[in-house]
Amino acid sequence: MRTIQMTLDDNLVQSVDKVVKELKTTRSAFTRNALRDAINNFSISRLEEKHRRGYELHPVNKEEFDVWEEEQNWGNE
Repeated sequence: MRTIQMTLDDNLVQSVDKVVKELKTTRSAFTRNALRDAINNFSISRLEEKHRRGYELHPVNKEEFDVWEEEQNWGNE
């Protein structure tokens, strides 16, 4: 692991300190988890955008999923 220095405003540090006290963890552990979550959310957003652009470039055809219509079983038959 590497040690890094960050600049944060006082209100943010106070908020983090309250949370880490309640979670019984450290600033560093909390920050690592927060950064992992932020990176994961960023990755998901990128994939969702890529998915959206794909459907814009290649929209679904009306009949595209018709072949599966008879395969669906909703338990009401």
